Amino acid sequence: MASKPLRFHPQAEQEYLTSLAWYRERSLIAAINFESTFDQAVGRIRVAPHRWPIYFEDFRKYTLRQFPFSIVYQDFSSEIVVLAVAHGRRRPGYWRDRV
Repeated sequence: MASKPLRFHPQAEQEYLTSLAWYRERSLIAAINFESTFDQAVGRIRVAPHRWPIYFEDFRKYTLRQFPFSIVYQDFSSEIVVLAVAHGRRRPGYWRDRV
């Protein structure tokens, strides 16, 4: 199955990079595992964006199993847009103003 282009909202990209840096400061192994898990999740979303549950209105959420993060995204006809790389303990829906 063909995959769609995927782009990150600038704040979502920053959330990912900040989280990756946090893991790198604590454990290189944890950082590598986080990066790998995240890359696999993004790949799965690109191939089958409708596979994960609707989280809010037209937005979907892919929850990482090993790490306390979810990828919140919206599937458009031409692309997939990641709106948040949300930590599980952060206020739900904080990213809604990014739409």
